[in-house]
Amino acid sequence: MNLEARKIEFVQEFLKLQSEEAISHLEKILRKEKQAAEDRIFKPMTQDEVNKRIDQSESDFRNNRFKSSSELLAKYE
Repeated sequence: MNLEARKIEFVQEFLKLQSEEAISHLEKILRKEKQAAEDRIFKPMTQDEVNKRIDQSESDFRNNRFKSSSELLAKYE
């Protein structure tokens, strides 16, 4: 069965549901899946965002707001 046929069958079964609890459950699953799909989409930063991040990183380094790689590794050992 192809995807389109599966969707149609799903919608037909969904329309037959009488349980508000079941519909709520399916709505939650749909929202969760939509959010997961949106999160998987790569959204590149603009040049301005990159520059702001560089400026913030340089400022953090100048003001000793950073951790060395050995500190980070120790945290996860």
